Amino acid sequence: MSVLDQNEIMQRISGLEGWYLDKDAIRRDWILADFKSALRFINRIGDLAEKHDHHPEIYNVFNKVTLRFNTHSENGITAKDFAIAEDINQLD
Repeated sequence: MSVLDQNEIMQRISGLEGWYLDKDAIRRDWILADFKSALRFINRIGDLAEKHDHHPEIYNVFNKVTLRFNTHSENGITAKDFAIAEDINQLD
């Protein structure tokens, strides 16, 4: 799997609701109802990450959840990052 160039990243991210470029990763932030809702959401992400065999950086503070994806083995953003982001968007 190869790292995407900047033009392809920008093209793909423009069609991916809620996600944006954050340095060397794609990122999305959520604000959920409360802490328990945030944890339930994180667990759903965990199941999806296992299915994809691709794991995000996850940040949680009370009801706020942030996910960041890049393909560490490739040192950049690849199609794999966008594939899981698209599936995560289906969870909303």
